[in-house]
Amino acid sequence: MASSNTNLRPNLMRWGDEFLLGYGPIDAVHEEFVDLLGRLQGAEDAALPMLLDQFAEHCTRHFETENGWMVSSEFPPRECHIDEHAGVLQSVHEVQELLSQGDVSICRELVSQLADWFPKHADQLDSALAHWMTKKRLGGKPVVLRRGLKLR
Repeated sequence: MASSNTNLRPNLMRWGDEFLLGYGPIDAVHEEFVDLLGRLQGAEDAALPMLLDQFAEHCTRHFETENGWMVSSEFPPRECHIDEHAGVLQSVHEVQELLSQGDVSICRELVSQLADWFPKHADQLDSALAHWMTKKRLGGKPVVLRRGLKLR
C-alpha cells in the first residue's frame, strides 16, 4: 500500500519565538516537542509508527520533568496541569495501539489535535509554570524577546 500525503497539514509546526516562555529548561523541552510534532505532521504513513514512538517517549520525559518541577516547587495549580499531561499521554498511548493495528487516520487526527492543543497549553499553563520557576530560582519574572511578531 502506497503512502498518502493527502491528509497532511499544510502548515507544519516549526519552533519559533512565538513559543518562547522565558524559562530555558521549559523552552528547550518545548522546542523538541514542536519539532517532533512537525515531523509527525509531515510524515509518510510508513514513518508514523516510529515517529509516534519517539513522540511518546519524548512526552513521557517532558511531562515527568514538568510534573517534577511542579511538585518539588509546590506550584499552586499543579493538579490540573498534571492531569492534563496524563490525559495527553494516555491519548498518545491509545493511538500508538490503534496505529499498530493499521489505523493511520486516528494518528493523523491525534497529531492535528495536538497541534491545536499545544499553543494553548503553553500559553495558559506552561507560561504560569515558567513564571513560577523563574521567580523561585531567580526572584523575578521571565523576560521574553520575540523577533518578527506582527503587532496590530
